[in-house]
Amino acid sequence: MTASDAVFVAKGIAPTDYSTEIVKEISIMEPGLILKTATVLLALGALGGLLMAGMRFAGRPHPPAWLAMLHGVLAASAITLLAYAAATIGLPVLAIVALALFLVAAAGGAVLNLGYHWKMIALPKWLIVVHAGIAVLGFVLLLIATWVPSRG
Repeated sequence: MTASDAVFVAKGIAPTDYSTEIVKEISIMEPGLILKTATVLLALGALGGLLMAGMRFAGRPHPPAWLAMLHGVLAASAITLLAYAAATIGLPVLAIVALALFLVAAAGGAVLNLGYHWKMIALPKWLIVVHAGIAVLGFVLLLIATWVPSRG
C-alpha cells in the first residue's frame, strides 16, 4: 500500500489506480522547479540591490523606500520558498548552505533598513558591501545547486 492509498483508506474510500494517480500528481513538489523559482526571485531582487548600491555609492544617503521594500519582499519570498522546500521535500546540500547565507544576508538587510534607512541615516557603505557579498556567495551556490547536475 502506497502513502496515497493510505489517504483513501483513512477516509474510507476504496483506492483505485486512477484516484491514486490523481493524488500523486497533486501532491508532488518538484525541488528543481522550486530552486529555479527562488533563483529568479533572487535575481530580480539582486537587480534592485545593485540599483540601490549604485545610488548609495553615487552619493545618495539612502534609496527610495519602495525600492528597498521591493528588494526585501523578493528576497524574503525566495528565502521562504527555499526554507519550506528544505523542511518538506529536502534540497541539495549546496542549496541549504545558500539558504543559510541568505538568512545571514537578510539579517544584514534588516539592519540596513531598520537601523539606518528607517531612521533616515546614511547607509554605511561597508555594511552594503558585506550584505551584498554574502548574498552573492549564496546566489552562486544556489545557481550551482539548481543547474549543475548532482553526481550520486
